Order: sequence, then C-alpha cells, then structure tokens
Amino acid sequence: MQRKDTIDAIQQRGDDPYDFLIIGGGSTGLGVAMDAISRGYSVLLLEQSDFAKGTSSRSTKLAHGGVRYLAQGDLALVLEALKERGLMLRNAPHLVSNQSFIIPIYSTRDRFKYTAGLKLYDLMAGRLSFGKSTFIDRDETLRRLPTIAGEGLKGGVVYQDGQFDDARLALQIAMSCIDAGAHMLNYAKVESLVKSDHGRVEGLTFSDIETGNLFHVKGRAVINATGVFSDDILRMDNPNAPTSIVPSQGIHLVISRAFSPGEDALMIPETSDGRVLFAVPWYDKLVLGTTDTLRPEPTMEPKPLEKEIEFILETASEYLLKPPTRSDVLSIYAGLRPLAAPQANGGSTKEISRSHKIIISDSKLITITGGKWTTYRKMGEDTVSKAIDVAALMPRKSQSADMRIRGFTEHVDQTSHLGVYGSDQSALQALIDSDPRWQERLHKDYPYQVGQVIWAIRHEMARKIEDVLSRRIRILFLDAEAALEMAPKVAEVMAEELKRDKNWVTSELKSFNQISQNYLIDIPQI
Repeated sequence: MQRKDTIDAIQQRGDDPYDFLIIGGGSTGLGVAMDAISRGYSVLLLEQSDFAKGTSSRSTKLAHGGVRYLAQGDLALVLEALKERGLMLRNAPHLVSNQSFIIPIYSTRDRFKYTAGLKLYDLMAGRLSFGKSTFIDRDETLRRLPTIAGEGLKGGVVYQDGQFDDARLALQIAMSCIDAGAHMLNYAKVESLVKSDHGRVEGLTFSDIETGNLFHVKGRAVINATGVFSDDILRMDNPNAPTSIVPSQGIHLVISRAFSPGEDALMIPETSDGRVLFAVPWYDKLVLGTTDTLRPEPTMEPKPLEKEIEFILETASEYLLKPPTRSDVLSIYAGLRPLAAPQANGGSTKEISRSHKIIISDSKLITITGGKWTTYRKMGEDTVSKAIDVAALMPRKSQSADMRIRGFTEHVDQTSHLGVYGSDQSALQALIDSDPRWQERLHKDYPYQVGQVIWAIRHEMARKIEDVLSRRIRILFLDAEAALEMAPKVAEVMAEELKRDKNWVTSELKSFNQISQNYLIDIPQI
C-alpha cells in the first residue's frame, strides 16, 4: 500500500474508531501492532519519523537471551528472551541467523565459570536452543580467532546466539502488519490527545509531516510506544506526569572485518568497568560495542561521547593483535535505551531494570517502556492483553508467535546482497532487470543498485535519502563516507520517482550531510 493510499484509508474511516491507536514505529510499537493485528483487531500505527529511525536501528545486531543478565541473576528476563530469540529465527530466517560467539579464557577459574554459566544458558533455551556451548582448547581458539591476543590464552568457550538486521526486521514487521490489514504511517506526528468528557483518551490528532495536513482519529485503546520519548506523550496526557524512563546511551564502532576475519564473534564478558564488549561480524564489517552511559535527556540524533569511543578502542586493543584506531572506524553510531523504572537519584544503569513495564494512566492511556529488541513480540503481546482489559475489548487469543515476517523463506540466498529481501528477492530482481538504469551500482565498492532505491520507495515507504541509505540499505551504518558518496545519485533517483523538484534535492542532500556527520569519527590532525 502506498503512503497516499494509507492516508486515504484513514480519512475514509471518519469517526469509526480503531481498536488500537499506536504511537511509535520502533520495535516496541511494531510488536504491539503485530500482536494486535494477529488477533484480528483494527490497527493504526503512527511514527513521527521513519520506522526504526531511533534506537531500534542502532543496536548491537544481536537477537540474544542476554549472557550479561544471566550473570546478574535475572533468570526470568533471560528465559523470556531466549524463547523470543527462537521465535525470531523461526519466523524471520532471512533476517535472523545463528551466530557463534567465543569467550577467550585466560584462567582456570574463568573456564569453569563461563562453561557452567553457558550450560545453564543452553538448558534455559530448551527446544528453541541455537546449539550447545562447548570449551575449545588454545589451538582451536587461535584457529577460529586468528587475530586475538595469544599471551596467557588457555582456550575459549563457544556458545550460540542470534544476529539480525534490526532496521530491516522492523521494516518487514511493518510490512507484515500492512499485509494483514493494519494501517502503518511514517512521518506522522501526534500533535495532541483527544479526551472524552470523563477525561478518558479516546483519540488523537496527528499531522502529516510532508503536507502539514491535520487528521483526527479515534481509538478504543491508545498505546504510547515511543521509547525514550515516552515521557513526551505522558506529559501530553498529563503535564505533571513523573519521569518514567532514563535514557542510557550505547555506541558502536564499525571497522573492517580484517581485524577479526573469522566467522565467530568475540565476546569479552568483563571489561575494565564491568561492561560486556562484543566484536560481531555484520555483513562484511565488524561491529564493536557497546557502552552504557546515562544521558540527561533523549534526542533523535544522539552523539557518541569521547570517553565511550576511547573505552571501546582501548578495550578492543587489549584483545586484538592489531589495535584498531580512530582512522580505522568506518562508521560510528549511538542509540538510546529506554530503561524503565529509574531510581529517583539517577545512579548506574546497571541498577535500572531491562524488563518492560506497562503504565496505565488515569486517562487510560497505555504506555509500554523498557524491554529490549529480542523481546519485542512478547512486549507487544503483554501490552495488547492489558489493553483488552483497559479498553473492554472482546478478548481474542494472540497469534503473533506463529506470524511469519514478510519475506519469510526457508531458502535464504546467502550469496547475494539481495538475500535479506527473502521471498521478495525474485520480484526485486525482476524490477532491477526491467530497466538498465536500475542495474547501475550506487557505489563502486558496494553491490547496492539503483533498483533497490526504486523498490524502497514503491514497496517500503522510503521518503528521504536517509531512509534509503540508513535503514533500507544499511550503508550509513557500514561505511559513512561511502553513504555520502552515494547520496547525490540516490537523491536524483528519488526525486524522479517521487516527482520532487530541485529544491527538494538540495534540501535533502543538506539534511543527509548533516545527519551523516554523526556517523563520522573525528580524526585529530597531526
């Protein structure tokens, strides 16, 4: 469904209320939409920017139970996440895959500690296990991690977890919801909540950012799923609402796979300040992260702090034979986690719950906060189940655990850059083949083609250069300089397809260039 068709459908409903009005198009809001539509409820989801524009595109790219949370004794969270991890792989194998991780072992104590802990991890995964953990000797560890520091190395513990493309999964969930009958709209900003004479939220007003037009819609259940911006909506409902979340920043550095060319990911379970550090193969690059830094307030474009950059580089240099430097960083990105139930005095993020929390306001506005990408579906299921009671909806059983995500295929093409499109790959390839202009590469060093831009506009609701280069094609996260070089061509293609003028092209290029600066690391001049 084209964006205009969605707006037309919204207008045609008039005063007929949706069962669910969902504010927020990140993983949480998408999880709510998916569960609600799986039960047969009517759904409208509104996102003020693009789907997964914020935190949901800026993860470590792991679908995991959380080895760190296991060490902290949060078994319930780990158990829930391990189940959901298995469902992610089962329902979206074109975007979620099994990834082996190796924890390097430098002491006998650590060998027993991590071997025992990960056996528990295996056991908790049950029938949805990704594979058994095992200890490997020093020689095997060096064979599989040839660039790891060997001094004092006694071996490694191998375990299995999930890896995924976060932004593309978010997009495909949105498309799955559309396929099932939901209305999903990006670049739609909620301006106000509408209440009944009794003070109950019964709808909202939103603006179409592209045209400025205002729309009024009604809903039986109104869901606030805006992540780190949850308090903005809560205070739209009640100006005196207390703070419900604390943003925690996590950054990642993207470097060449040459720094760890094997197929295994590296996991450092105890860094100098008690954090976990990953070096994860992702596409043809290596993602290093993450950090955990309290931030005073949320922003759409969080910026990495110098101390975070130095922490990752210094920690990586302790374990890799060739220490990565600032000049090796191809892209850097920061995301903000919406941690639920903050302590009154702030404090460490380690003391703030990673579990999700559902808040019911006096107005019956339903807010879902906290959680993690891996549990997006369960967060949605819990929210919908609570909303059924709050809004007195006819109860219906959740079907989202068995809902296959758009593009599902049992035969994922691992050899092509188009494999992430899953079952849509053949249709995309046919589109590319239909016009010689669309077969042109966007950059000499990368396989992405003009036809993918056309597809992103026609079938994936892309409206801006950033939508294409950041979330439809992940090049801004993989190589920011290359993304900047691609931008003029993408702007040209988009302008023709969307029927935009030269002023639009100029404005879009300026905007993308500004955003891209956040993904480029400063190199001190000598």
